[in-house]
Amino acid sequence: MDSVTQVLLGASIGVAVMGRRTALWKSALWGGVAGLLPDLDVLLDHGDPILNMVRHRAESHALLLLTLFAFPMAWGVSRIHNQARLYGRWWWALMLALVTHPLLDLMTIYGTQVFQPFSDEAYGLGSMFIIDPVYSLPLLLGVAAALRVKTVGRALSINGWALAFSTVYLAWSALAQWGVTQHARQSLQAQGLPSQQLLVTPAPLSTWVWRVVAIDGERFHEGFYALMDGGRAMRFVAHERGTALAAQNADHPQLQRLARFTDGFYKVADANGRLVVTDLRMGQEPAYVFSFDIGPSLQAGQTHPVAQQQSRRMDVGAGLSWLGQRMLGRDVPPPLGP
Repeated sequence: MDSVTQVLLGASIGVAVMGRRTALWKSALWGGVAGLLPDLDVLLDHGDPILNMVRHRAESHALLLLTLFAFPMAWGVSRIHNQARLYGRWWWALMLALVTHPLLDLMTIYGTQVFQPFSDEAYGLGSMFIIDPVYSLPLLLGVAAALRVKTVGRALSINGWALAFSTVYLAWSALAQWGVTQHARQSLQAQGLPSQQLLVTPAPLSTWVWRVVAIDGERFHEGFYALMDGGRAMRFVAHERGTALAAQNADHPQLQRLARFTDGFYKVADANGRLVVTDLRMGQEPAYVFSFDIGPSLQAGQTHPVAQQQSRRMDVGAGLSWLGQRMLGRDVPPPLGP
């Protein structure tokens, strides 16, 4: 999720765990800091945008390492505030604020390496978009109450209910994703399309509209489903994946890296003799966040060690207009992009 939401989640957890044991601003402050810390790995430059992508959410998001880091962090915080007797409680608050960061990231599709240093496998359920106001705004309300409501009991109650609502919303997103997946499989099978390799993720900003991608050998099929569509069958549009080009360059290390990180949801294109690899999981045709020029084809006997990112972003106004219509169940085609 976005870093602001992670700060709010950490602050909310800090307030909930520390309760009346310390000033609410202290628990909100340090919970927010703990919630932000794992994302500071974005400051590390690995010398290549693809490496930066696959190394994000790695060791800094490892559940074991974050749990261990909570020990010295809790020691430092408890000493700063002369609350050594509360060391154990500070450890619980900060540990939970730290580890819920990667657990929340697991709900997105990006990929989080929670089992580092034992495994570099990246996991992602994909039931939440990276920014979702329905999840974040209740957390903001709870933290604001902790900082502004003078009655401690009332402030803790508001924060607790806000945290509970956001947690239930996460469960709802997983349930909605499951339902859309079943409907997508039925629609694909009815149209004679494969449904084994399937990606189901929410469209931006909500869990009301969903994007579905099905891999079919040399092509991928993209479709959208809104909860207001009811039982209406999904409509899919086929696009080329460039599998022949990918096979010709199967030994390219950058291509191998992206193929593994995306779990096969990628496409390859030739742009004036240069290979462009695109992560199909984040964005929609033809606008994607992670698209990379990885240099000339290997068949030309050359390599290009440093990739160049080529993100394409959809016009915000057109995208929001389309999203609003789809949320109402109107079957209109998505914008064509920039």
